[in-house]
Amino acid sequence: MALSPQWLDELRSRLTLSSVIGRTTRLTKAGHEFKACCPFHNEKSPSFTVNDEKGFYHCFCCGAHGDTIRWMTDQRGLSFMDAVKELAAEAGLEVPAPDPHMARVTAQRETLHDVMKAAQDWFVAELAGPAGARARAYLATRGFDAHTVTRFGFGFAPEGRQALKAGLGAFPEEKLLEAGLRIAVEGKEPYDRFRGRLMLPIEDARGRVIAFGGRILDAAKTDAPKYLNSPDTPLFDKGRTLYNLHRAGPAARQSGRMIVVEGYMDVIALAAAGFPEAVAPLGTALTEQQLALLWRVVETPILCFDGDAAG
Repeated sequence: MALSPQWLDELRSRLTLSSVIGRTTRLTKAGHEFKACCPFHNEKSPSFTVNDEKGFYHCFCCGAHGDTIRWMTDQRGLSFMDAVKELAAEAGLEVPAPDPHMARVTAQRETLHDVMKAAQDWFVAELAGPAGARARAYLATRGFDAHTVTRFGFGFAPEGRQALKAGLGAFPEEKLLEAGLRIAVEGKEPYDRFRGRLMLPIEDARGRVIAFGGRILDAAKTDAPKYLNSPDTPLFDKGRTLYNLHRAGPAARQSGRMIVVEGYMDVIALAAAGFPEAVAPLGTALTEQQLALLWRVVETPILCFDGDAAG
């Protein structure tokens, strides 16, 4: 069953996290939070905190982290749907009946995930091939080693308006357009969005590719933006996405800090230098939704934006 994010947010808002956790774990009030010895590992000094305002618990020792639903699945051992049903009954909410529309939306997203994975595989193969020589040379100037290149999934989009379509011939044109990989022009043949660019996958919280960012390699080409991101799609909302959050989140929970920088190349440079807890917004401003994502991980994120004008 597909439950909408809005309904799940309503469920979380109707329950106080500390009251749910407090049934099985002894909590002590500490300022705006509660503290306890962590229920996920043995310890003598409390390192487990519960923040009702932000709606998450966190252990600074073992890294356990989550919301009300996650508590029920990880600590109580319930399945996701069993946890939702139990919490909904407590909150006085009725679990929605199966929604055919939501089922279709879920199926649509799964198909687009297949498209994006295929595109990522194709970009990576192009980087390794003869056409990717210039992109590989650029990566060498940035000092990124092979491990960093592989870890962050660098690829290359070759020149040519129909190259990606040929490479992803197994997918219909409509899906390539819907995924934001191609651009439709009235009265003309659609063409590839990314051409002659070093490519980076943008991934969701589960590490699935939902969009791409591309850096132009021809410095003399001034009629195109230096950096180009995918448009908003059924998979990707740039105002609600932080680049590298799925990697940086676990690292930030261990270090207790989250570094927010301006762009994805800054994130990768920091990771290569030993600071894996860095993320970047995918626009010119940090949105309220992105701040909410940061606050779920750390109380005070560190903002390190460039001092120059945007772009």
